[in-house]
Formats: sequence, structure tokens, C-alpha cells
Amino acid sequence: MEMIETEEEPAWAIAIHPRMADARWGEHASASRLHEFEQLVLSCDCLLKESKEVPIRKIIPATLMGSGHLKSIADIVEEEELDVIFVDHNLSPVQQKNIETACNAKVVDRTGLILEIFGARARTREGVLQVQLASLNYQLGRLVHSWTHLERQRGGHGFLGGPGERQIELDRRMIRDSIKKLQQELSLVQRMRSTQRVGRQRHDIPTVALVGYTNAGKSTLFNRLTKADVYAADQLFATLDPTLRKLELGSHQSLMLSDTVGFVQDLPHELVNAFRATLEEVIEADLILHVRDISDSESPMQKTVVEDTLRHLGLDGDHCPPIIEVLNKVDQAPEVKSRILDGIDGSRVAVSALTEQGLPELIALIQTWMQQDSTRCCMKIHVSDGKTMAWCHQHAEVLSENLVDEWVHFELLLAEKYLHQL
Repeated sequence: MEMIETEEEPAWAIAIHPRMADARWGEHASASRLHEFEQLVLSCDCLLKESKEVPIRKIIPATLMGSGHLKSIADIVEEEELDVIFVDHNLSPVQQKNIETACNAKVVDRTGLILEIFGARARTREGVLQVQLASLNYQLGRLVHSWTHLERQRGGHGFLGGPGERQIELDRRMIRDSIKKLQQELSLVQRMRSTQRVGRQRHDIPTVALVGYTNAGKSTLFNRLTKADVYAADQLFATLDPTLRKLELGSHQSLMLSDTVGFVQDLPHELVNAFRATLEEVIEADLILHVRDISDSESPMQKTVVEDTLRHLGLDGDHCPPIIEVLNKVDQAPEVKSRILDGIDGSRVAVSALTEQGLPELIALIQTWMQQDSTRCCMKIHVSDGKTMAWCHQHAEVLSENLVDEWVHFELLLAEKYLHQL
């Protein structure tokens, strides 16, 4: 018998945007927030049939929204024959179950959607482990109720696709055992990364971490600076797995540049905690480059999200390394470029990773940071002492070198950590 392989058709979906009356939820109703959630839906290979805002005066514990809005959504799902309902809000297990029952379709909340995208994008063993851990923690919270509601879900793929044999068979004990095993495997990854960091510190190689809102251009900037070929695309969460490359700055200066996962509004705590092994490259960094998409009207909000996430990681006050703001995509915002440049100082620089505009200024800022603990000194070395002269060229920036009789007069810029070796 000849087997015929068929590609699974993408699911048709509707995006629901709860618009809270409470002033604290003001950002929830912003056009940027709506567009961002729609892009998240499209990122998981679903076809978005409709997008609907739902005003909510009071959160209903059982269904989040009122019965009238729920009936309206159910009618759209039935009429359009939709497969999935994506809700831009974190739902309780009860709310998810009741909405699924009322609409006879799969329901995926914001956390579940981001987990689905992360699961599809993870490539390395470490990334896969971290997504699995976050997924199991998410599922564990939904074991309070029976798995029977999953039987009403339609077919699909990934986290969204039907109950699946694995989900049906997993009970609380099995999930906890799996979580424990994953945590042990990730602890090995953390120890390995810690060993690598100690090695870099032993060789006096500082680490600079790129952080920022998702799709701010971190990977494109990373590729421009390091001549690497890290995957970069105009999509949310294009980068999940951490990448480190050595960046040569000249004058015997080098550093390790780290590209990290992008942040987003209401990034699920399950993911922040699970990705700590990856984000430790940020926690242990000597310098942080905060890449911002300055062409986005929501750039101030995105900056706040990144700063809040860094604080959640424990990077606050004296525990936070120096931060340089990299205002990216100025080629797409010429009207704000002059205003930005007026306020540039040692902690901000305007660049375009796409056109490489402003990259020399960024590198100069990094070099200035690396030299801030350096001392200018003069040395006189006999011409026969080749070992010491070679050491100076290897560990210091030679500002001048003059031969007078049998002596070489050096003017050096030397890091404090090397002074004792003299």
C-alpha cells in the first residue's frame, strides 16, 4: 500500500481583545496592543478570519465577559466555521473551559499563544527544554479541573491541536515528575554556562548583552556588529535561543556579544522563570545594550516593559550593569532623528542596523565604556626586553612608541586589572 502524505491545513481563528473599563487597563485597548496580538496569532501559522474588541465593565469570574458578548462570539464561530478563539488576556481554567463549551471551539489565552510560538521557534536542546518546562507549569495550573473539556476541541497541531495522547495521559504526578526532570537537565545547562562565563572572566573578556522589545532589531544589529548570520526576520520572537559571538573592537579590545529573546507586554511568568538559564547571560552581563525601535509610536511603552522585565530578573539599582540605549531604525523615522540626536549623551546613541548608520558611534561608546577603568601610563623598556614589549602590545592600547638610544618609550592605556602585573 502506498502512503500519501498530506499537509495539515492551517486553522481559522478569531482574535478577541478584551477592553477593560478600569483605567489600569488603558494600554489594553491601544491600537498597538491589538496589532501586536494579531501578529502573535499569525506567528503561530493560523489564519486570522476576524478580530473583535469586547468592552468589559466588570470581569465575570466564570467567563471573563458577559453572556451577550459570549453569544456574539459563538455565533461568529459557528457562522464562519472557525477553529480557534484567541483571547488577549490570561484566562483561568474555569474561564477557558466555559468559553470552549459555549462556543464549541478551542480557546487559547495570551500565555498559551506565546507558549505555542516559543514551542515552534525553539531550535537548540536548551530552548526546547525551557519551552517544555514552561508548558508543563502552565498545564499544571489547569489540572484543577478535569481534562474532559479537551475532548470538545477540534483538531490542530502543537499546543493548540486537540487533546492529544500525551495531554490525556498526563496527570498531576506525571507532570510534576517531568518538571523535576526538566529542571535537573536545565541545571546542567546553567552549570555549563556558568563554567563558560568563568572561563571568559579568567581571560578578561567582558560580556555585552543585547536586550529589547521583540522585533526591535536586536538580531539584525547583532549580525551587523559581529558579521554573524543569526536568523533575523520582521516577526515577533524571531530569536529564542541565545547566541554569543566574539566582537573585535581593535586596539586589542574584544568582548562577547550576546543576542537574547525579546520581551513583550505581559510576558508570562512561566516563560520568564523557565528562560532564566538563557537570561542569565543578561543577568551576568558587564554591559547591557537596550535596543529600541524608535520608529514605533509605542516605543516609550516598550521601554517600560523592558525595564520592568529587567527588574523582575533582579537587575535594579546597584545590581544592574551600565545600560546604553540603542535607538534603532532611525532610517524609518527621519522626522524624529534630529530630536533624538539633540539629546544624545554617553548613554544613548541613534543607529540603523539595516543601513549601518550610527554603528561607528555605537562602537565608540562601547570602547569608551571599556576604557573607563583604564589608566594612562608611560614605560621605558630596554630594546632587549622583547617579552615585556610583547606583553604591552597584547594587553594594552599603545598610544605611542618611540625609540630613544637603546630604550623604547611607551605611552599606554592600561586596564586597572593589569596594573599589578607591571
